Amino acid sequence: MKNKINFGAIVVYYVIAVICRYVAVKTNLLASVENPYLVILLRGVGPALGALAAIKIFSLDNPMSLKGIYKNALVPFAVYWLLPAFLIAGVYYFIIGKFPILLMFTVLVYGLLEEIGWRGFLQEQLKSLPKFTSILIIAVLWFAWHLNFDMTSSNMIFFGIIFFGSWGIGKVFTSTGSLLAVAGVHSLNNFFRNGLHDTELTLIIVLLVIWVGFIILYNRKFKPQVNPA
Repeated sequence: MKNKINFGAIVVYYVIAVICRYVAVKTNLLASVENPYLVILLRGVGPALGALAAIKIFSLDNPMSLKGIYKNALVPFAVYWLLPAFLIAGVYYFIIGKFPILLMFTVLVYGLLEEIGWRGFLQEQLKSLPKFTSILIIAVLWFAWHLNFDMTSSNMIFFGIIFFGSWGIGKVFTSTGSLLAVAGVHSLNNFFRNGLHDTELTLIIVLLVIWVGFIILYNRKFKPQVNPA
């Protein structure tokens, strides 16, 4: 029997996520925050707050896990956080002479805050729907959450990235059940907002090959069942 979708919980989740996003990017309320890393995190905290509020208000059985199928959280933390953070920060160092490891981890935490909502909550709530329908709903809501509705070619490309990201990151979550894993994959795009234009594609491909290979090999060796604790 398919799980019944709790539309009320989804509405609560999304309203909170959008309000937090609007306050962070469309008002001046964060202008007094001097720490740039904290500003980054506040821009992405809405989906996490919305998810946790919806789960609490509606008493949902919506378990989330940092470790997922892995024996402990150190495994996905090393593979999906430490590896990309130090690899990308190292490339930054050789190209521009800086080693922005704190920025790398801030971006990863930002990705985690988003993924608690998009995959940990919303994908789980919509899992009874056909795959394409679920992906399309998540992609549309995720795109709209960014509050950028200009009908430009770059924005349409961004929607395409969001759509395929909803499919790809969703597959990672289905395979691993790990919020740390999907946060790492999510953060690939955010890592390269400034600079590294000549090398970003290579880094993305390298990391994706490593991650996909790791997921396949781990699943073959341990044959885990995705049942986050």
